[in-house]
Amino acid sequence: MKRTILVSILILAVFAAFSLAVAGGDVQRGKALFNSTTLGTNGKSCATCHPGGSRINGKKSSFTIMGHKLGSVEDAVNFCIKMALKGKPLKKDSPEMKALSAYVKTLKGKKRRRRIIKGC
Repeated sequence: MKRTILVSILILAVFAAFSLAVAGGDVQRGKALFNSTTLGTNGKSCATCHPGGSRINGKKSSFTIMGHKLGSVEDAVNFCIKMALKGKPLKKDSPEMKALSAYVKTLKGKKRRRRIIKGC
């Protein structure tokens, strides 16, 4: 009986972890998008202004960017895509947004020596 319960719990845990990974987006794909210049039209990537994810704390529930208060990671990502990368905002339920926001949520906001980059 104990073994059956243990196996059932193990199966549920594996299923839950898989479901969260799929629903939350692919972190590795998000990291690739973060470093890609395909999100914008000016040849920049998220990593241009935030090398290695610096100055982004994805654990926050709201963000203030350039004086604009944004209520979610997705809103912050789209703001930067539109303003800094001169790109088209992503749909919140798109696979790209899910992946990108999953990666951003792993960032801890470490500060690095700031390089002044025009447009960031």
